[in-house]
Amino acid sequence: MQRLVYCIAFSSLIAMTGVVTAQPDGVAPSLDLETAITKALAGNPDLKATGYQLQIQEARVDQAGIKPRPRLQIDVEDVFGSGKNDMLRGVQSTASVAWVLERGVRESQVSAVRARSSLIESDIAIQRLDVAAETARRYLESLDLQARLVIATDGIELGAAAVTAIEQRVNAGSAPAADLARARADLRRQELVQDDIEHELLSANYRLAAQWGDNEPDFTRVLGDLLNTPEIESFASFESRLDQNPDLERYLTADRVNEAQLRFEQASNRQPWNVYAGFRWLNKESDHSFVAGVSIPLGGEDSNRGRVAEARARITQSKLEREAERLRLRTDLFVIYQELVHNAELAEAIAQDILPLYETALVQTQAAYEAGRYSYLEWSASQVNLLNARNDLVEAAHSILHNLIEIERLTGVSVEAPRLSQ
Repeated sequence: MQRLVYCIAFSSLIAMTGVVTAQPDGVAPSLDLETAITKALAGNPDLKATGYQLQIQEARVDQAGIKPRPRLQIDVEDVFGSGKNDMLRGVQSTASVAWVLERGVRESQVSAVRARSSLIESDIAIQRLDVAAETARRYLESLDLQARLVIATDGIELGAAAVTAIEQRVNAGSAPAADLARARADLRRQELVQDDIEHELLSANYRLAAQWGDNEPDFTRVLGDLLNTPEIESFASFESRLDQNPDLERYLTADRVNEAQLRFEQASNRQPWNVYAGFRWLNKESDHSFVAGVSIPLGGEDSNRGRVAEARARITQSKLEREAERLRLRTDLFVIYQELVHNAELAEAIAQDILPLYETALVQTQAAYEAGRYSYLEWSASQVNLLNARNDLVEAAHSILHNLIEIERLTGVSVEAPRLSQ
């Protein structure tokens, strides 16, 4: 299970990150995904708290291994009687030490408790995997907003260029003043869009930094090229890795725990024996003697049959739950894969078919406006269509990488992907 924690690299997104370069003094450095995940696994507050579960379980193992202590027993007989046994004259006193013969119960109990330690280790490994996945998701969110901020900035540049061109036409008397008012309003709206994205990006960076327990981010940007998405593998390739899902492996660990518990319950059927040995003093005769004895429970060894049956039922239940979980995971994998393929097709269509047409349309519409053949509304619509298409491409690329992160979490292994540029 520990292997899964370190094998999962969320490579579809890590491949987009480059090496952090030196930054000027006073400027917060950039952040790459590998560094983010490393910091999260080392400093995540929830992981730190969960780590104490192992210490608690180790204490339980230590407690289960403590041997029963011998008991010192002192008996006094024939005291304060009558006749020859008046007062202490006929007293008989016995001092003995008793031991418990556990008959293998303690060893079985230690094994059962130690097996639960493996289950806790499995749970911690799964939690570390979840932290890594959540860090990748939050990193992707910051990367997405950075890309949208670039688009918003380009939109401002387009709007500012339009205002300048329209001012010249209005001053020349070849365009109505209303066009200038609309252009200035559109530019202001685009500036507000940029402000919104900047606030969202700051919040996203704060959420990312919280993954490793920082109150505020020590970086200003994350590294990666959101649009350089990897090739998509076949569904059969992903499905073949499904058995490496850490949640499924946890069921195998739970099976071992249940089997250890069954052995403990079976051992508990054997009731412990008690043996003792000691020394007896006869005050009347001034004699002494040694005494010894054994206490053996009577009846069949079925006093724990209910718990034995319960342990057996838990073993069967765990196996059936694992089969149900695998079916659920395969269904989730299929659904996510369909979304992945759809988003890949969508991104390809936007990048290769739609964006080039909108870019051409914008150039031609601007030329037609400057020639007096089109109104500003048509020019503005071309700008909006281009910016919306670019945002749609960012959304499709975001969805592709998000789907790959979810697939990697389901399979517990990394998806091979080419290194993307910064």
